[in-house]
Amino acid sequence: MPAEDLPPTLDAFEQPELVRLRRRTIALLSVAQVLSGLAAGSVVSVGSLMAVKLAGSDAWAGSVTTASTLGAAVSALMLARLAASRGRRVSLVTGLLLASLGAISIVVSAVVSSFVLLLAGGALMGVGSAANLQARFAATDLSGAHTRARDLALVVWMATVGSVTGPNLIRLGAPIHRLTGLPELAGIFAIAAAGMVAAMAVIWVGMRPDPLLAGRRFRGEELGRTSKHVPISVAYGILRRHPLALAAMIGILIAHAVMVAVMSMTPVHMSGHGASVTLVGLTVSLHIAGMYALSPVMGWLADRFGAVPVLVGGLALVLLSVVFTGLSGGSTMIVTIGLILLGLGWSAATVAGSSIVAATVTGDERVSVQGLSDALMSLAGAGGGALAGVALATVGYAGLSVAGGLLAVAGIAAFPLVTRARVA
Repeated sequence: MPAEDLPPTLDAFEQPELVRLRRRTIALLSVAQVLSGLAAGSVVSVGSLMAVKLAGSDAWAGSVTTASTLGAAVSALMLARLAASRGRRVSLVTGLLLASLGAISIVVSAVVSSFVLLLAGGALMGVGSAANLQARFAATDLSGAHTRARDLALVVWMATVGSVTGPNLIRLGAPIHRLTGLPELAGIFAIAAAGMVAAMAVIWVGMRPDPLLAGRRFRGEELGRTSKHVPISVAYGILRRHPLALAAMIGILIAHAVMVAVMSMTPVHMSGHGASVTLVGLTVSLHIAGMYALSPVMGWLADRFGAVPVLVGGLALVLLSVVFTGLSGGSTMIVTIGLILLGLGWSAATVAGSSIVAATVTGDERVSVQGLSDALMSLAGAGGGALAGVALATVGYAGLSVAGGLLAVAGIAAFPLVTRARVA
């Protein structure tokens, strides 16, 4: 029955039929995240090696990651528009299809030694990253106030498997080369392509009914008409009418920019102080664990105590983390503590902030604002990574940490500008 026909004391989204559909949707999205997440880890770890090999210079090491990030930023808007008109199922499958073509392009680039084709493939794989970002919002399409953040966090958490496994696939390069004759590095992207095709199959076959369309019908938002697309340019105006969502988005962008900036420069900083490659890898792995491993806990906290306190607390953790990294000097232990805290702060801010955006903006406007959030998040990461190198060269690692701290303070200060609006 429609939500307006239920007693006001009963959470409409706790109806048994919707509970079953929500749990099934989250399970499907989680499986797809694991399968498609292999590609994201491969782009960062193996893509840089391929770029150096094909371009012949270390200066191009980050080019594939940059292309992927820009591809994610641009395609997030396209996928949001597609979701608004056709539903999550079509949008997510389209994103994964383009990303799988990107992985195949990277394989071909290695065979024919084409650097341009490598960058094109990286950009297309960024579309898969945008689809994975949209998946966290898809997890909330059928969620009520008491489960929204936890549902979102569970899908975010499942990305851990792919993010950790992807870089380690490099050891399979030699066996794949012996079996297929493909260049060793290219073989990794063949696995990534297979993973995305499998994720497409899971979503296309299993995600019926579509959660976004089902949620609209349940809320009575369609009312016999076709849901209209809200232009992304209008989404900025929508945010001005929803100050809590705007403040949440600011918090997400700041946490992401600081995380990417500090994380990307930490290996350089540690190597400069004599840390081994193994130790650097362990530190980054612990940071990634901080980002994803406790995301369900962050979701539970947001549902239990409110998303705003968790988001502000996440930014406070980001601030505390850069205090550690800024004062670390040559201490591996202190910088590792800082990186773990940075990951935890990012997790809290991203989960809680995304749940605020999902809860605050409703109707036809909702998906467009979510697409804008994903696009700006990718651009914030690209900007943070690009400026981090300049900052490291000019003001050093400590100066970079100070800049990150100032941004975290700005994010926290945004909330007093918000009225007493509450997340439903």
